[in-house]
Amino acid sequence: MSAQSSTTLLQLNDVHLSLRSFCAERQSPRPFKLVVSPGERVAILGPSGAGKTTLLRLMALDARPFKGEILFKARTQQSWLAAELSRHRAVLPQSCQVAFGLEVKLVIALGRVARTSDPFVSDMVFEAARLARADHLLSRRCDTLSGGEYARVHLARVFAQLWDTSDGLILVDEPLAALDLGLQDCILQALDTFASERHHAIVAVLHDVNHALQNFDRLLLIKDGQLYADVVSNSQAVPLFESLYGLRLECLRTTDNALVVASLTNRREVA
Repeated sequence: MSAQSSTTLLQLNDVHLSLRSFCAERQSPRPFKLVVSPGERVAILGPSGAGKTTLLRLMALDARPFKGEILFKARTQQSWLAAELSRHRAVLPQSCQVAFGLEVKLVIALGRVARTSDPFVSDMVFEAARLARADHLLSRRCDTLSGGEYARVHLARVFAQLWDTSDGLILVDEPLAALDLGLQDCILQALDTFASERHHAIVAVLHDVNHALQNFDRLLLIKDGQLYADVVSNSQAVPLFESLYGLRLECLRTTDNALVVASLTNRREVA
């Protein structure tokens, strides 16, 4: 995945990584600035509870910062109406449960709900499901799906939401959690194909540093409620990973020269 433009899509100016309505000044996180460009691939990494999901919510304009300003497509957060915003940015949260046993095709179509006139919604739902490898599930009910099937359905919902938009923003929170290796690869490939064709930026909260290194351009490292580092996704990030997670790591190269990071801590010998 590679960035294709230097144009600003999302800008966070002097933002604090806090959603509290009040905060003692001496305890307030340090302000930071971030810029995300169209077509860029950004991974957010950090220990559990560090503030990764909070940052994603701020970037999605789903929450207002304690301090600072967020601009999306050169417009302030307050100027976006929810329906309009949903046509330019899509969010795949960590948990996407639906209240009833809805049909899969209806759940995917919910991504189009902000459109007042949508004559081709059925075609978009099918194509979005096909790209997410969920087209065989369209007639199923969501309460009959496995975890991996359910993840693909909600990925298709995100695709349907931004299907006919360009230069949009996709934000995903731990999209690979609890998925097998095949499904992890499927979802990463589908996301990349979809976003590349439309020049969408992707921001993803991840736990696996190797997925981040191999599929994203840039890494935002979060530690103790602070933006710890904003670095290019390459071997120079490895020492920062060691400090971030308190681990000793080594760098390996695959046969196609892809970078792989492995932990040296408590390694077992395999006979």
